[in-house]
Amino acid sequence: MLDERKLAVLRAIVQDYVSTEEPVGSKTLVDRHNLGVSPATIRNDMAVLEEEGYIAQPHTSAGRVPTDKGYRLFVDRLAGVRPLTSPERRAIQQFLDSAVNLDDVVDRTVRLLAQLTRQVAVVQYPSLSTASVRHLEVLSTGPGRVMLVLITDTGRVEQRVVDVPVVTSEDLLPDLRARLNAVMDGQRLSKAADAVTLLGENWPAPPGSVDATVVATVIAALHEMIDDSHDQRVVMAGAANLTRAGQDFTDSLGVVLEALEEQVVLMRLLHQANSPDVSVRIGHENSMESLAGTSVVASGYGHREVVARLGVIGPTRMDYPGTMGAVRAVARYVGHILSDEK
Repeated sequence: MLDERKLAVLRAIVQDYVSTEEPVGSKTLVDRHNLGVSPATIRNDMAVLEEEGYIAQPHTSAGRVPTDKGYRLFVDRLAGVRPLTSPERRAIQQFLDSAVNLDDVVDRTVRLLAQLTRQVAVVQYPSLSTASVRHLEVLSTGPGRVMLVLITDTGRVEQRVVDVPVVTSEDLLPDLRARLNAVMDGQRLSKAADAVTLLGENWPAPPGSVDATVVATVIAALHEMIDDSHDQRVVMAGAANLTRAGQDFTDSLGVVLEALEEQVVLMRLLHQANSPDVSVRIGHENSMESLAGTSVVASGYGHREVVARLGVIGPTRMDYPGTMGAVRAVARYVGHILSDEK
């Protein structure tokens, strides 16, 4: 177990290495930090930290750099989440409040995260599988064509146009819309699907009639929309930020960028961060060897529960307190925005 003085030395090494990109020596620590001990004591503490695997010497006669283990201790024991300033919070709120729909919210969020953290930002769209129905619209778009518009409490909108027999009754579609909304409103999609099935089975129209055929076709299309709720989309921004940190990846930058182009990789990285609050996975804690030189800072977002995740990916040499603060703040703002849309 490290004592408080050695923890202070480790904190100073991490902070200096993150800011300067240069290995940190004992003289640097003495000059820049008021640690209250002699240079010889600092050298002894650094020797212990190296022996315990918290720091390493990249080259002979060079200073020391943090290891994954050192960063992990820094995050768990030493680094508080740095709160955003009032101007930063106002700028985030104004920028996100200007969004006009869910696509715009996601696009603004991913660009904002990349700008705030100077890392690669990743935002997952709210999944339909975690959503509840806010409203269903059933509209005639012409003879023999009906458009379904499903709106969820996460702000997601799904549309589908289906071909049906020509409707002769003016009351059928309004009646169908009212009944569907009555059984679906506020329901999780899985329960809504069961309610829709029951409604179709008990629809008051003779089997084989035009009305029964229209209802069956609409309900089948609704089921397809709900079955598609497993579809998960992720958007990414700020890949160019990694090129500015190329020296952190030596020869692996291309491999990292190639891995991040895969949607399945991005989803895996976000879902490994399974905490509703900010979580940090450092270096080899990531499951993919090609991303062993990166850290992932992620958080769930939503109003009362997590509906999706967002986060950033960057080199292990990152500003953890600042990055964690930005990710947490943006996640909370996005959750409030989606709630306000209800």
